[in-house]
Amino acid sequence: MLLRAIDYLLESRRFRGQFRYGISQVSRRLYLWIGPLALAGLLGVAPLPVTAQTRAASAASAPAAKKPAAKPSAYSASRAKTRRARLAQARAAAAAREAAEALPRYKVDGSGALVPDLRAAAGIIYDADTNEVLWQQNGDVPRSIASITKVMTATVFLESNPDLTATILVKRSDTYRASTTLLRTGDKWTADDLLHLLLIASDNAAARALARTSPLGYDGFIARMNEKAVELGLESAHYVDPSGLLNDNVSSAFDMARLITMASQDERISSIMRLPDYTIRNGRRTVTFRSTNHLLRTGDVDVRAGKTGFITKAGYCLATVLRLPQTGQNIAVVVFGARSNTARFMESRNLFGWVAAKASSLFGAQTAAQSQG
Repeated sequence: MLLRAIDYLLESRRFRGQFRYGISQVSRRLYLWIGPLALAGLLGVAPLPVTAQTRAASAASAPAAKKPAAKPSAYSASRAKTRRARLAQARAAAAAREAAEALPRYKVDGSGALVPDLRAAAGIIYDADTNEVLWQQNGDVPRSIASITKVMTATVFLESNPDLTATILVKRSDTYRASTTLLRTGDKWTADDLLHLLLIASDNAAARALARTSPLGYDGFIARMNEKAVELGLESAHYVDPSGLLNDNVSSAFDMARLITMASQDERISSIMRLPDYTIRNGRRTVTFRSTNHLLRTGDVDVRAGKTGFITKAGYCLATVLRLPQTGQNIAVVVFGARSNTARFMESRNLFGWVAAKASSLFGAQTAAQSQG
């Protein structure tokens, strides 16, 4: 019966025309379904199942499938050993750089005196008691200051004697792209908590929240930061945000030395800056944070106040006030644009060490007067 049906179809003029020229969609379907059967009958071979034929035709017209991604190569002990060796070399190189930075370097200035050879963009040593510059390098050049901006933020926030027990709700505008923050949108902390986060952990969202909730409002707060700089005689200082994330917050090392000196004399600010770590609680959350000022961790220098800062434009910065063990004098040391986090502390130590070594000649008369008293 099947062979008769095939013979009939092959002899049909209509079918031959449709089969040969593929005039209509129906003919093409007949070709795909019946043609292979007829051909198989004529050749005397068994046809493939129709479903397989259909799949083959569809696959031929479909775009080529993407090859599966290559599987990761198997573990290689030699490659792992090479990676460990490279990491060890990188760590050794970093340690060598830090060791080199830890060694004080000096040079001879125009007057023939031996002075620090600073490996940073700018620096200054400033007598906080007499307001005298003891040494400086590019100290009068305005530079981006990053989070050292927060010294002025704290100064302006506290000048109105705010209620530090007041609760502040953290908003999305505070935490959005804050970069460095321990706060979450919806948190409720006291103003005192945020002040500690600002000065110890250098929290950017805390800076925004304090400015936003001040009586001046956010924009008015920034305007007041610039007015305060003028009142204090900080000619190079300019602020565009309270956190220091923006490049346009600038100051010279000289003006920053004067500002950190003033902050060290405000116990509400300096007492917080001297804390190596702190914990805050609000019932739901407990947050513990450490100071970004590593000079507080070793205990070999008497830190009276200090603030760190870093963004790419500014480099690694540190403004600090240290007390000389020989005379008890307060010395402001500012380093701008150091090459690494470690370098800013090493450079500051070296500058302070230079002053300490010269204390007898720099402050001899004052020391003698103190001993007689």
